[in-house]
Amino acid sequence: MTSDIAFGIISIFVLVLFFLTGIEIAFAIGIIGFIGYIYLSSFAGAMSMLGKDIYDTFSSYGLTVIPLFVLMGQVAYHSGTARKIYDAAYRYVGHIPGGLAMTTVVGATLFKAMCGSTFATVVAFSSVAVPEMIRYGYSKKLATGLVATVGTLGILMPPSVVLIILGLLTEQSIGRLFLAGIVPSLVLSLFFMGITIGWVKAYPEAAPRGEKSTWRQRIRALPDIVWVIVLFSLVMGGLMKGFFSPTEAGSMGVAAILILVFVREKFRLKQLLKPIDDALRTACMVLMLIACSTVFGHFLTITEIPIVAAEWTAGLAVNRNLIMVVIMLIYLIGGSFIDDLAFMILATPIFYPVILKLGFDPIWFCIMVGATIMIGSVIPPVAVSVFLVKQITGENFKVIYDGVYPYLIGLVVCIILLFMFPQIATFLPDLLMGKGVK
Repeated sequence: MTSDIAFGIISIFVLVLFFLTGIEIAFAIGIIGFIGYIYLSSFAGAMSMLGKDIYDTFSSYGLTVIPLFVLMGQVAYHSGTARKIYDAAYRYVGHIPGGLAMTTVVGATLFKAMCGSTFATVVAFSSVAVPEMIRYGYSKKLATGLVATVGTLGILMPPSVVLIILGLLTEQSIGRLFLAGIVPSLVLSLFFMGITIGWVKAYPEAAPRGEKSTWRQRIRALPDIVWVIVLFSLVMGGLMKGFFSPTEAGSMGVAAILILVFVREKFRLKQLLKPIDDALRTACMVLMLIACSTVFGHFLTITEIPIVAAEWTAGLAVNRNLIMVVIMLIYLIGGSFIDDLAFMILATPIFYPVILKLGFDPIWFCIMVGATIMIGSVIPPVAVSVFLVKQITGENFKVIYDGVYPYLIGLVVCIILLFMFPQIATFLPDLLMGKGVK
C-alpha cells in the first residue's frame, strides 16, 4: 500500500509538470490517471474505466445543467442585454463619485444573476464597462482592475457553474449551494463598492462624477432591471421550491432569456449561432475536464491517498480550524499555478473526506472553496479573469494588476468573515430549505 501511495504522489507531481508544458489540462489529467490505473491495475481495467467514465459524463442528465446555464450567459451577452443592464444601473448611481464604477458592480451583479458563466460576465463588462469608464475620464487602472475582480462574482452568485461542479463532486444539493452563495456574493458586491468609494476619495481624478439622471429617465430604465429580477426569481424560486430540478431550472432559464431577447431585443434566429457555438465550446471543455478528472479520481482511489490523507489530517494534534486554513492555502497556491477549476476538481475528492471527518459543514466548505478560487482567478501566474480583460481591452498586465490589488482586500475580508461566521453561507439554505435537507 505504501508503494501505491508513493506512486500516487509522484503522479501528482508529474501532473503538475504536465500543466506547465501547456498541454490541455483535461487531457493531462486523463493521461496521468489512465497510465496510473494501468500501472496499479491492468490495461484492460484502465480501458474499461476510461470508456465508462467518459460515457457516463457526457450522457449524464445531471450534467446537462452546465451547457444550459452557460448558454444563458452567452445569449445575454451576445444579445446586448449586458449593455442595457449597465445603462439602467448608471441611471441610478452614475451621478455619485465613482458612479460608473458603481454601475459596473451593480450591473455585473445583476448580469451574473442571469447566467452561470464567470467568463461571460468578464467578457461582457470588459467590452462594455471598460470603454465607457475610460471615455468618461476614469483611470485605466481602476476600470480594468474592477472589471477583472467583479467578474469573479460569477463563482459564488447563482446560477454558478463552479457551484454546480462542487455539488456534483461532493454530492451536495445544488439548490442549497445556490442559496448559500447569495449572501456572500452580495457582501462582496458591497465590499467592492466600498473600496471604490475609498479609492475615489483618495484619488478624485481617477473617477470623475457623472451627470445626474432625472427620475423620468430612471423609471424608463427600470424594466431592464425588472426583467433580470424576474428571470432570477424564476430560476432560483422554482429550484428552491422544488418545482423543477437544476437541469429543468437551466431549461427554464434558457427559454426565458430567449423569449426576452426575441421579444425585447428583436433578436434574430441566425444570431443564435454564435452564442450556441460559444456555449458548446465552453460546455465541452468543462465536461471533458470533469470526465478526465473522474478518471484521475478513480486512479487516486486505488492509491488510497484520499483515505490516508483524511485519516492523517483528522488525527493531527492541532486545532481543526488550523487544518482548514492549510487546506484553503493549498487550494489558493495550487490554483495560482494551474487552472483554478482543474485544481478544484483535482483537490476536492482528496480534501472533502478530511473536512467531513473534522466535522465541518459541507455546504460551508464548498462556499469557502469557491471564495478561495475567486482570489486564485485574479492573482498571478494563472489569472483567467486578468487574461480575459487584457485580451479584450489590450491593456498591459501591470495596469490591470495594479487595479486588481485593492479589490483583493474585499475578497480576503470576505473569506475571513466566512471563516469566522459560517452562518453567512448556511443560514439562508437552512431557513428556506430546512436544516440538513438536500
